[in-house]
Amino acid sequence: MGFSKRTNWNTQESALARAHRERVEAGLPIADLTASNPTLCGFQFDENLLEALRDERALEYDPQPKGLLRAREAVCGYYAEKGVAVAPDHVVLTTSTSEAYSFLFRLLCDSGSEIVVPQPGYPLFDFLAGLDDVRLKFAPLVYDHGWQIDPEGFKRAVTAETRAIVLVHPNNPTCHFTKAWEAEELARICRERDLVLIVDEVFLDYGFEGQPRSFAAGLEGVDVFVVSGLSKIAGLPQMKAAWIVAKGPHAEEAMERLEVIADTFLSMNAPVQHAMPAWIGGRAGIQRQILERVMANLAELDVQLKRDRVLTRLAVEGGWYAVMRVPALERDEQTVMALLERGVWVHPGYFFGMEESGWLVVSLLGPPKEFSAGVTGIVDYFRTNQGGNKRGASIQELG
Repeated sequence: MGFSKRTNWNTQESALARAHRERVEAGLPIADLTASNPTLCGFQFDENLLEALRDERALEYDPQPKGLLRAREAVCGYYAEKGVAVAPDHVVLTTSTSEAYSFLFRLLCDSGSEIVVPQPGYPLFDFLAGLDDVRLKFAPLVYDHGWQIDPEGFKRAVTAETRAIVLVHPNNPTCHFTKAWEAEELARICRERDLVLIVDEVFLDYGFEGQPRSFAAGLEGVDVFVVSGLSKIAGLPQMKAAWIVAKGPHAEEAMERLEVIADTFLSMNAPVQHAMPAWIGGRAGIQRQILERVMANLAELDVQLKRDRVLTRLAVEGGWYAVMRVPALERDEQTVMALLERGVWVHPGYFFGMEESGWLVVSLLGPPKEFSAGVTGIVDYFRTNQGGNKRGASIQELG
């Protein structure tokens, strides 16, 4: 049997994944600092949340390629609360932001076209692009008293085959918001090179100091596609509801083409679409819990890092993650393996396109007690051996 080249991935279990699986199967304790699923992190959801799925209108099949009007109007209401006007006709519903990306790649790209993506960044883009026969080009984010784009690096990444720039606002995992000057630099590049800007705003509501402006407001003379969804803004990844908002000089034509793409799949299910107004309208409670958790864990991280001046964290402005700078005495994979042996599970920085040594990425979403134990394990490990082979304290000993 022959398979496509686009699925020619190395699917063998990595040494890290195998070690983690074996520890879980052995029932050994793990302080998970990679948690990204809010439904498994101990938050209290509205006890009536599932009642929204009982809408009897969902018993009728009314195939609307862009999504049911009332669901799209709920998305428009979400942006209206942010002071941004979005028309329902410029919204397409999808089952996930991953599907939204795929729709946009199909809209904009031919086989072999290129998309520019900032790095550090989310590793899922590699698979999404490959499945749609699109090539990724990486542009650097730089750190100087905070993360920022490198405009010249973006310009160097653009070629004649480039169709779009992807931006995550705030970025995952650096957790910085795109500033006004950065948006204008990117808009200038898009206007000069006839490019489109795709902006992922799933973490937009989790700013630590107020609410940055949504790119759904548009940029002068630039076609902008904003993707977001309930996974983050309502803490409901299992409900599989997301959307694309189109703004810009070619938005009307883009929506005509996106409607055909969406009509080909008709992937959104009726019960979730009918429930979307209630879930979007009721998002404040879970968002408050998540933001309080993230801020508390970030404060705990800062307190613990004072115990070892060798370890630092980089500035963050929102989102659910923090990047730690650690001694680059060995490859981060070895460090993560050593920490796992002590009961701490954390992401190495190279997962996100950072260098292979000197970076760890921690999720701020997990339960406070578990998060504190995990950070204690990291700090004690480096205090004990600065990345060497001496034995550090285990989670059992920390408990």
